[in-house]
Amino acid sequence: MSKKIVPDPPIDTTTPKAEKTRDDDLFKDREAIKRALDYYLDPPAQYTEKPRRPSTMFMVAPDMDTESLLAHAYESLATASVLASDFANDLTGPQRYTALAIQQSIMLAELAVNRALDNVDPA
Repeated sequence: MSKKIVPDPPIDTTTPKAEKTRDDDLFKDREAIKRALDYYLDPPAQYTEKPRRPSTMFMVAPDMDTESLLAHAYESLATASVLASDFANDLTGPQRYTALAIQQSIMLAELAVNRALDNVDPA
């Protein structure tokens, strides 16, 4: 017996119908991807034409002076900071660290508002 040097070609198990189905699936996937990208990167006009109108249910008085607004914001941030700190004391582990991170963000905002107050009324 002689040894065969060249192996047999692989048996093609795909049928023309299976290849057509596979091509159709790839086409559908490409179309779905294109629609998703178009939706997020180029939104339809119905989402871009309407200007955003904030709710007037809880509207700040339009004649409020800047110093009063900043003072109120500072007091609100100070209260939120205390609440977050108290809440963090009741927690352990990662939840405590998350609450402390929130409290630190509030404190940084509080410092920024305090500096703005100093700029409005340097005493």
